[in-house]
Amino acid sequence: MPSVSVIIPTYNRYNFLCAAVRSVLEQTFADYELIIVDDGSDDDTRDHFCNAESPVRYIHQDQTGVSAARNKGIRSAEGKFIAFLDSDDYWLPEKLSVHVEYMQKHPEVLISQTEEIWIRNGARISQKSKHKKPSGDIFDKSLELCIVSPSTVMMRKEFFDKVGLFDERLPVCEDYDLWLRTACRMEVPLIPEALTVKQGGHDDQLSKKLWGIDRFRVYALQKLFGEPISKEQREKVISEIRKKCSVLVNGATKRHRYLFAFKALMVSRFPAAKWSLI
Repeated sequence: MPSVSVIIPTYNRYNFLCAAVRSVLEQTFADYELIIVDDGSDDDTRDHFCNAESPVRYIHQDQTGVSAARNKGIRSAEGKFIAFLDSDDYWLPEKLSVHVEYMQKHPEVLISQTEEIWIRNGARISQKSKHKKPSGDIFDKSLELCIVSPSTVMMRKEFFDKVGLFDERLPVCEDYDLWLRTACRMEVPLIPEALTVKQGGHDDQLSKKLWGIDRFRVYALQKLFGEPISKEQREKVISEIRKKCSVLVNGATKRHRYLFAFKALMVSRFPAAKWSLI
């Protein structure tokens, strides 16, 4: 059995994917399997990787979304550690060795993340202060925005027994949802070394194709009412729902989406009610 199962979900990103795969194959740590889950690509992905040899495993599925692709990879994984890599990101060569060493030294930790380097349109950019990653208790900061990148994390396989898998109803913000469910149960330590390169700015990112991204975040926040949160955390969740709904109401009104604006207003007034914005 490999120590680590690396899971790369992908859809029509052949050129990016080749760089991501190369960064895994060039790792200084060798005890891993690489699972590529192709979510119905119609580019060169299948032709190039369908006959890949060990340590690469190629899995093809009909297009059902990134959550389903990651979940299929998790269910297929044989390693005791799981590491995700988005197909448009890549790792520095020491990523796995540093991360595995940390997890082995801290057997009580179910999940941890590394620092990351941001690239936008081919140029390195500095992160804003609001994106600074906390270490340990990340609950409060995770309410506002997604503070964990899938490409930076490593978890023990039993992590998913406690937290659950990715929510396949979410086309975006599925990571935001998972980290919220994580943060109300456990701490997420940060390895301060920047070992992941996160690339953005390209046109095929789902966040650029869907309107009202906060509606998916509100859905994830509402789910927390069924999770083990404290009274203080519950009040913070309600406050964040109302903040995001205010933005959605204003945006929907400008776009003459009055029915959606009404729904967002009702969620703002009754956050724990079963009003869904997705």
